[in-house]
Amino acid sequence: MTENVRVAIVGLGFGAEFIPIYQAHPDAELVAVSQRSEDALNRVADAFGVPRRYTSYAEMLQDPDIDAVHINTPIPAHAEHTVAALKAGKHVACTVPMATTTDECRAIVAAVRESGKKYMMMETVVYSREFLHVQDLVEDGTIGRVQFLRGAHHQEMADWPGYWEGLPPMHYATHAVSPVLTLAGALAESVVCLGSGRIAPALAARYGSPFAVESALLTLRDSHVGAEIARSLFETAREYVESFTVYGDQATFEWEQTQGGGHVLHVGETPKRIEVPDYAHRLPAQIAPFTTRGVYDDEHEHLSFVQGAGHGGSHPHLVHEFVRSIIEDRAPAIDEVTGANWTSVGICAHESAMRGGARVEIPDYSDVRR
Repeated sequence: MTENVRVAIVGLGFGAEFIPIYQAHPDAELVAVSQRSEDALNRVADAFGVPRRYTSYAEMLQDPDIDAVHINTPIPAHAEHTVAALKAGKHVACTVPMATTTDECRAIVAAVRESGKKYMMMETVVYSREFLHVQDLVEDGTIGRVQFLRGAHHQEMADWPGYWEGLPPMHYATHAVSPVLTLAGALAESVVCLGSGRIAPALAARYGSPFAVESALLTLRDSHVGAEIARSLFETAREYVESFTVYGDQATFEWEQTQGGGHVLHVGETPKRIEVPDYAHRLPAQIAPFTTRGVYDDEHEHLSFVQGAGHGGSHPHLVHEFVRSIIEDRAPAIDEVTGANWTSVGICAHESAMRGGARVEIPDYSDVRR
């Protein structure tokens, strides 16, 4: 057994949401925060009483009192920051996606193997109350035999930081991919994806991706079940939605299609709206309240938290799983192989779209060596 896990958080926009959760967790201690802007760093650290502050990520990694790093930096930096932390002997939790290329995914898996440290991709949807409820419905037989799965994530990113501009839709697909694959109990094997529509030339020029929408069909390893994923990021008129649908032979769960419209369970051919319970009871009492509230006030809420409806109460569940995986010396639920597969679905889907819908095999990361 390990003593309390001493954690540092890197990136204090969305990352600030996790500060009080680590501070309250009975098995963790938040010892440091890191942000490039000294003003922003001190403002957040002062608000939460965090003692150690770093504007240099490299300097922070040299701190021997830090056991684990929770990374919330911009997407293009995820792989570099993750590998650096693992090589420095730190456990790593990283917001999604894991990386931007399959080579980066492979490098992270190799770094985990070499370091012997834990890696967890902090995917929110599979710890949302909606997902946890549907997972119960699958496990208790209510859904019956799973026949088909669908995931979708539609979000207008026009007001987000510059590196988002023109991002290929499938390069940020884990919110739609993760619930589908978890409910299927399988990793993705291959993908066929079609790109549809066009975004403005100025947006398309950033990453060379012209598509407004990308829609993919997945085959799953050792499974008869198929899945469909749809993503859009720009110039597609739609209320924000992260959603999944699971079709079973006994019942089908369908995510609400408009905010507040209500989730639907189709039993046979009869649809009924259902209430989804909270799952705070699965958490230590000290962090259970964070399933229903964040740290921002109405004036300063982060866009990802507002548009994601609080991410379904997932944040304390993610922290708890990461911390306990270290304490118990076991792989976290979303380990390096799982995170690499979920991330690579999107990377390979976009490759397929750019190749006119050619089938692309998803790499098998289980055989990556040191």
